[in-house]
Formats: sequence, structure tokens, C-alpha cells
Amino acid sequence: MVFSFLVTSIADGQDSLSALHEKNASASLITPKNGNDSQWNSQLDLIDLYYKVVKKDTVARQDIKSTHLSALPVVGYSLQTGFAAVVSANLGFYTTAHQHQNEKISSLLTSITYSQYNQIIFPLQADIWTKNDKYNIIIDWRYMKYPSTTFGLGGHSNINDGYTIDFNYAKFHQTILRKVSKDFYAGLGYYFDYFWNVREVNPPAGVTTDFQKYGLTNTVTASGIAFRLLLDTRKNQINPDAGWYVNVVDRPNFTFLGSNNYWQSLVVEVRRYFNFPANSKNVFAVWNYNWLTLEGSPPYLLLPSTGWDDFFNIGRGYIQGRYRGQDMIYLETEYRFVLTSNGFLGGVVFANAQSFSKELSKQFQIIAPGVGTGIRIRLNKFSGANLCVDYGWGLNGSQGVSVNLGEVF
Repeated sequence: MVFSFLVTSIADGQDSLSALHEKNASASLITPKNGNDSQWNSQLDLIDLYYKVVKKDTVARQDIKSTHLSALPVVGYSLQTGFAAVVSANLGFYTTAHQHQNEKISSLLTSITYSQYNQIIFPLQADIWTKNDKYNIIIDWRYMKYPSTTFGLGGHSNINDGYTIDFNYAKFHQTILRKVSKDFYAGLGYYFDYFWNVREVNPPAGVTTDFQKYGLTNTVTASGIAFRLLLDTRKNQINPDAGWYVNVVDRPNFTFLGSNNYWQSLVVEVRRYFNFPANSKNVFAVWNYNWLTLEGSPPYLLLPSTGWDDFFNIGRGYIQGRYRGQDMIYLETEYRFVLTSNGFLGGVVFANAQSFSKELSKQFQIIAPGVGTGIRIRLNKFSGANLCVDYGWGLNGSQGVSVNLGEVF
């Protein structure tokens, strides 16, 4: 979830901040494995600043822990939640007794959120790597009571036609991947989504809404198998500066597993990172996210939609749910650059474009562009984790702040 951080706290004696954004639960948990901290002495992060200003401690930090546990109370703001109170906790650990040079760190994250709009968000997520990274176990469980805005189907939906839909949502997604070769994994998962108490709140009077036309029901069940392929050559998943990330998820849903109807979706995600210029610390990044319906009709609330990817990041410059359709094609580019030699401050400029097909049609409609800029504040110099504050602009007056703990992609 994207939040604007108004209040934060740093655990006394810890070298890491808790992560709110679920994708980046391990952002502050990665430790240098070469045993040499001297290269970090010239770098500055928010934790260094805390110790120097509040603790009056100028001793150089050494981040040598293999397990990190911390908690963070937060007051935040986003377009879809309004003001929100959050308590978040995470644990980072290695599954073997001693961390190895190339071993990936495992993480657990949970939080509880209550928002101005009476929303409740309660995720429990795990990204666990077994010995020698042979298996990757991924869990995404959530409970949400989530009144939110919908604008109808297709790229021609009107921003002035938005109204609230209210629902309770339980999500249980779990996948096990096995290493096939270096940086390449394949595996299976089971995805279950259940919505109840689904209702429209103050829909447009005298109009049959797209939700009603598509099939508005009080409860929705989706149950299916996930076939997943993963290629990840990035050296630092928290703040990549080079490499590829390719993620493919094919999800057929079956009535014999409890799904209301049969449907099949496909997500193909590709990211590429370059140092530009080549010898600098600046990064040019490209993100392509294609979310397609192969067969059948997914439930309205599980259709491809702005900001409804697993980490709620698609479409900076637009409110979550601004566009929705049977298929979505998305492209984003971002240029990240250093502002201070000590690494404490950085900046970004970005541009994105999204296009959706309408109900029961494979014809893509308008392309909705977004542009923006932002600032980066270094939270942890060892992992490269940043607090990312961006402002984006879209079509028809769409605009707003988005804040992440760790890079958007």
C-alpha cells in the first residue's frame, strides 16, 4: 500500500527501520557479507542521522546482524485511504545457521491499518528461501474491509462517475518455486480469493452501472492453480541498478475447486535496469506489466485495474481503481539519479502509460499517460533502501502523492 509518512519511529539500538510497504519487507534487513564496513563510512542514511542528532553518537555503524526484528507505528495518507493509522512489524532471517555470500534473505511481514474511510487492512506475507536458495516459498495472505472507488470499465470511463463499492476480502495466495538453473525458478501455487458483503454505495441514480451489467453479487469466490516462472538476475532486489526481472503467472480457476465460474488470467511482467551513464550510480529502469484475461470472465473486483497489482504500484498519477477492464497493458520508465555524494538524497523522473480493453472485448481503448518526479531519502545504506516520495499527474486532472518504502519497481 502506498502511504505518505507523517510520523515514524526508529527502534532504539536497531540498525534497521520496519517496512510498511509489503513488497519491501526485507529492505532494511540485508547485511553486507564481505565483512568490510569501511566502504560505508562515507555514506549517510536516516539511521546515521538519527544517531548523530538524537543520540549524539558519531561512531560508525556496523550492520552485522543476521536476524532483524523491528516494529513501526505510522500515520499515513494516500488517495485511496485518506489518513490512516498503521502498526507494522517485520522479521528478516537466514534459513541456515550462517549466511553465505550469495544466499538470499528471508522475510516475514505483517501490519494492521485503519483508515479515515473505515478501511481495515491486515496482511501477512512471507518470502522464504531455503538452504542454497533451492526453494522459494511465497505467501500472500490478507484480510481487507475496503470501501473504495470504482469508475466503470474500459479506457473511456469518466473520472466524475466514480462511486464507492464496499466489500470484505480474504486472500490466500501461496507458491513454491524450485531452482531450475542459476537465477531461474519454476513452481506451482494455489490462489484463493473470497469477497463478501459486496455492495455499491450511492451509485449514480437512474443508471445501470458497469458493475451491475458485469454481474454484481453479494459474494464472490475465485479458486485456482498458479503456474509460475521467475527469472531474477538483480544483485539487489531492494534497489536494483542492473539486471533482469521476469515474472510469469498463469492462473486457471476451476469450479471443482470452488470457483463461481471458470476463468483464466495471465500476468507477464518484465523489468530491466541499466547504469546510465555506465560508470555512474544513476539508473535507468523499464517496467512492462501485462495482465490479460485468457478465458472466461474474472469477477469484477479481480479484473485488471489501476493500482491493483500485488503491490498496489501501477499507475502513479492516478487513484487506485481509476481504470478497469478485461485486459491491461502497462509500461513505465524511470530515471533515478544521485543528488548528494554521501548517498542520502536522490531524485527520480518517471513516465508511464496504461491501456485497458472494455468488457468482453479485446480492443484496447485510449492510452492513459502519467508523468511525475520525486525525491529519495536513504533509509539504510547497507541495503540501499530508500523512502520514495513521488508526485504524479495523469489525464483529466488526475494527480497525487505516492510514497513507498523501497523503489516502486
